[in-house]
Amino acid sequence: MIELEHDGSIRVVTLADGPNTIDPAWQARMLDVLAAVEDDCDGDAAMVLTGRGKFFSSGLNVEVVMGLEGDDRKRFGRSMMEITRRLLLLPVPTVAALNGHAFAAGAFLALACDYRIMRADRGWFCISEVDVGVPIGAPMMNLLKARVSPQIARDAVLSGHRYPAEEAAAAGLVDATAAEADLLPDAIKLASSLATKERRIFGTLKRTLNADIAAGFDTRGHGT
Repeated sequence: MIELEHDGSIRVVTLADGPNTIDPAWQARMLDVLAAVEDDCDGDAAMVLTGRGKFFSSGLNVEVVMGLEGDDRKRFGRSMMEITRRLLLLPVPTVAALNGHAFAAGAFLALACDYRIMRADRGWFCISEVDVGVPIGAPMMNLLKARVSPQIARDAVLSGHRYPAEEAAAAGLVDATAAEADLLPDAIKLASSLATKERRIFGTLKRTLNADIAAGFDTRGHGT
């Protein structure tokens, strides 16, 4: 479902389940992976998050999520918030290598990383909630607005536009594009260039940089 491998100092996290839709089992595995990365980040370290095949992540597994009720639905929402918070505050550099489509919650997963590189010839970056009838909570909206201009955030949210790589880069949704063969190597190269930063100060600066956004995702103390 989600694989964790080492490439030297880089922790490569691969979403490896087709469209990589997000459901409670996916969340549990991702939280375990993020905990493992955080527990193993002394010295040189960075993380690359990527997918396999046609999709980076197509967002929520709507059929499963819509079937959740009561505490299970609340727990799902809190887990999604915690995953985003952990990514924002992870004390190592994080690079999303978008191998394919990143829709809705999958797009926000990428936005929670420090940097994004998108495959040039395939895939869309899309905030698609307007077309599937799903609201976007204030914390996620604030994350988007922190990454792009107000005009881009408005258009992405209200139109559900599907951004190909060059448009996504021009809009600031991603930082760079790469050919398929270069995508993962470029992401690892970028991550490696940051992996040597002194860990304690890097983590402190990242927490300060993302403090206002991350605060909106903090559900600790609200039970399970």
